[in-house]
Amino acid sequence: MEKLQQSGRRVVPITGRPAGWCDHIARMWPVDGLVGENGAFYFYYDRLQRKMVRRYARSEADRRRDRQKLDALAATILAQVPGAAVAADQSFRVADLAIDFCEDVPALPFDQVLTIAALFEAAGATAKISSIHVNGWFGDYDKLTMSKCLFSEVFGEDLDLIRNEVVFVGDSPNDVPMFAFFPNAVGVANIRHFEGMLEARPAWVAGREGGQGFAEVAAALLET
Repeated sequence: MEKLQQSGRRVVPITGRPAGWCDHIARMWPVDGLVGENGAFYFYYDRLQRKMVRRYARSEADRRRDRQKLDALAATILAQVPGAAVAADQSFRVADLAIDFCEDVPALPFDQVLTIAALFEAAGATAKISSIHVNGWFGDYDKLTMSKCLFSEVFGEDLDLIRNEVVFVGDSPNDVPMFAFFPNAVGVANIRHFEGMLEARPAWVAGREGGQGFAEVAAALLET
């Protein structure tokens, strides 16, 4: 990531990870901003002003009401899906509920993962499956909608007009909006675990999984 940024490219993580992590990433990593909790917000750290810019998709009042509903939904899901757990990073989240199905718990059968997603949706929430969690939230947003806000409000660019210049790298079904939007989208190798679940596929798939797959893509970009 540092080499990409030093080469003059913008580096913008788009993640399902929580606000607490994202605050640290925005401050300490070689990034130009990031989108977190699957589109619930973007954070941008202005290093000259030493100021964090935080933009949320939902108002603070909406997020408080959402949290009450999500807390009740967590109890329902855990009661109906034995072996599932609230994600270890939940206390650092501001907008969603993350249910762990294989990060810090023994991996659940995939039909149980689908049951978790269905329980979110039955309650009127959006549900997205990542490589480790099912994330659920209330509100009409996703990774792509908040990415467009970030590019417009921070970089002064219309993402629709520059989509051909962007390389997006993802790993799971929660990246489908990005795979569908960006012609130069890449999946790391573990995207193959979700064959049959992707409404849109990346144009390319890396040879390696996870961070090593991202490093493979970064190395290829740095050679161009």
